[in-house]
Amino acid sequence: MDQLVAARGQAGHALLIDCRSLAVQAVPVPKGLAVLIAHSRVRRGLVDSHYNERRQACEAAALHLGVPALRDLTPAQLQGCGLDELTLRRARHVVTENERTRSAALALAAGDIPQVSRLMAESHASLRDDFEVSVPAVDQLVAIVSAVLGGEGGCRMTGGGFGGCVVALLPQGAVEAVTQAVHTHYRSPEGLPATLFLCDASAGVGPLR
Repeated sequence: MDQLVAARGQAGHALLIDCRSLAVQAVPVPKGLAVLIAHSRVRRGLVDSHYNERRQACEAAALHLGVPALRDLTPAQLQGCGLDELTLRRARHVVTENERTRSAALALAAGDIPQVSRLMAESHASLRDDFEVSVPAVDQLVAIVSAVLGGEGGCRMTGGGFGGCVVALLPQGAVEAVTQAVHTHYRSPEGLPATLFLCDASAGVGPLR
């Protein structure tokens, strides 16, 4: 996914990627929005084993439900499906996250930032509670940023989980307040401040001139 974004990125747009067909749809990012990355300074450990456990659970759920992949299900199909509680939660995250991703693309294209905010909050909660790939320090960062933004922007963990970064989509005018809040209220378990990166949606790779 990272490589595809690097190759196909468009300035001022997010990308909606279909990981089965590799189809890419450019989604315009409303003017005046910035992307802020905050690194929790928590290093990820044992990610491969955690990833393999979750992949196995998702594959088992798809096999049990008779579909090639969990993307072929709706949330309603998970109700009363006979999965054990842990496998159900893993599958529920994937199924609902796919729906949230499609909804977020529509909301972003429509400039409906409160809806984007809600979807990002739901996404983080699902990553934390159903997929269980967040950690307390990352949850704290999300809470700090979200408290400043309210419904004017969104924040969630990003990447493989178990540490690492959060991503926030926010008005450019809120960057200073969010930055100050993070510097004031956040320290990693080792006492380190978060590292912040202010970004924008840029074009992918191309010839240097």
